[in-house]
Amino acid sequence: MTDTRRAVLWGVFSVSLVMLWDGWSKHNGQPSMFAPPPPAVTAPAQTGAAGVPAPVAGAASAAGVAALPAAAAGVPVSQKVDVTTDLVQATFDTRGGSIVRMALPRYKDEHDATRPVMLFDQSDERVYQADSGLIPRMAGEAALPNHLTVMNLLPGPRALVDGQNELTLTFESPDQGGVKLRKSYTFKRGDYAIKVRHEVVNGTAAPIAPQLYLQLSRDGTVKSTSMFMGPSSFTGPAVYTEGGKFQKIPFTDIEKGKADHAKSADNGWIAMVQHHFVGAWLVGDKLERSFQTKREGTNLYSASMTLPLAPIAAGATQTVDSTLYAGPQEEKKLEALAPGLELVKDYGWVTILAKPLFWLLDKLHGLLGNWGWSIVALVVLLKIAFYWLNASAYRSMGKMKAVNPKVQEMRERFKDDPQKMQQEMMRIYREEKVNPLGGCLPIFVQMPFFIALYSVLLASVEMRGAPWIGWIHDLSVQDPLYILPALMTASTLFQTWLNPTPPDPTQAKMMWIMPLVFSVMFLFFPAGLVLYWFVNNLLAIAQQWIINRQLGLNRKA
Repeated sequence: MTDTRRAVLWGVFSVSLVMLWDGWSKHNGQPSMFAPPPPAVTAPAQTGAAGVPAPVAGAASAAGVAALPAAAAGVPVSQKVDVTTDLVQATFDTRGGSIVRMALPRYKDEHDATRPVMLFDQSDERVYQADSGLIPRMAGEAALPNHLTVMNLLPGPRALVDGQNELTLTFESPDQGGVKLRKSYTFKRGDYAIKVRHEVVNGTAAPIAPQLYLQLSRDGTVKSTSMFMGPSSFTGPAVYTEGGKFQKIPFTDIEKGKADHAKSADNGWIAMVQHHFVGAWLVGDKLERSFQTKREGTNLYSASMTLPLAPIAAGATQTVDSTLYAGPQEEKKLEALAPGLELVKDYGWVTILAKPLFWLLDKLHGLLGNWGWSIVALVVLLKIAFYWLNASAYRSMGKMKAVNPKVQEMRERFKDDPQKMQQEMMRIYREEKVNPLGGCLPIFVQMPFFIALYSVLLASVEMRGAPWIGWIHDLSVQDPLYILPALMTASTLFQTWLNPTPPDPTQAKMMWIMPLVFSVMFLFFPAGLVLYWFVNNLLAIAQQWIINRQLGLNRKA
């Protein structure tokens, strides 16, 4: 039974670590380092899903764009326009008035700390942009201004200066078939949500009924931040409706033509999700819309939301207000923006536990003002919640330690008779009222909570760049000096010393070797997770020491 208990404990411990390592890898990277390199982005076709014009794939698409009828007709060359606020550094292209680049200076790039996170981008290596425009409702109707139409930038400020709370940038298309499109982007201080207004001006002599599309497009490549393993967290399009709820659409499903998501509703939004950050188009409810995802070219994908507009009378203007969110996955802010938007922060199968744990962690941060100390406080609260369950486990282990001399002596006597050895071992446990598996139940009960907290630490952008003390300047990355992993390993070895020694010499050696083996993995875990585990170990040691002392077992048996 001792062997069984050890096997169960080490099995649970090993499986949990493998799950943690897999989760950490999934939140940080792309396919394995042994996988073939991702294909380069190539120029897409001219028309995307449901007639939506395809995105411009950086410099690689220049030739394709030049071949468009509009360009052939002598459309002026587009220009880039830079906008700076307190939170973002954005670049617009007058071709379509699209956002083609957006840096978030408050967040450092995981691969190069000297550079900010780049959310939107348009280059030879990477494409991620936010587009919008008009398309005809019926095939064969005249073309309308879209995100390939070169527009005019109207006069106005391009930087949010001190004392100014908002900035508006407006683009206006030339008259195309009697129709003009004006796009206005309003940036607000301290806000990643950009208000986008589309004004459709009907300069024809008859009513028109165009469709407005809102589109996000990006390549399917995600750089790895894992040193050994590279499967990525979910990166790709997402669709949300009240009926279909939150639906993630892997790039691979789009590639195979198997994308499964809601196709239409009078509510919902589209997003392009990645670890810690998201771009999303949001529109108010009670407006009919359809959702499309499509492969636009090699390693290039798009998600779009199309809204049929009410008929616009001759000489009239119709306005549609929307929001483009481009920033971090801050849970409380996302909840306030749109129903279900906080779900882009994906906790996986432990969401039911992870959300309340994050709520509690956030409340502690509100009191303490430091995420590191908030993690410490959370561990203390969890230890209090599971105190009696842990106490039962430690008493069981203490009793196991007390009977160890008898078990070892018995194993020596019956080493040539395994059946007799097992019978005698059961007799000793029965007489001493020891349950060899008594220490396993608390581990099984607490494991979901531990994995849920692990998911919280990995998924929460709030931890990104958050310092604790001294040398820990970012709880979301590994300890730069490996001090916390060393302390965690030392505490684990001390716990091993407190535990009963297995009668089997091989198992006894493994008890000391396994913590050292697993400690290698902790070198690459985020400092916040190692901090959690180290504090948990300290409290467990204290509780186990007290119980062992009550049982008179603090000297090594």
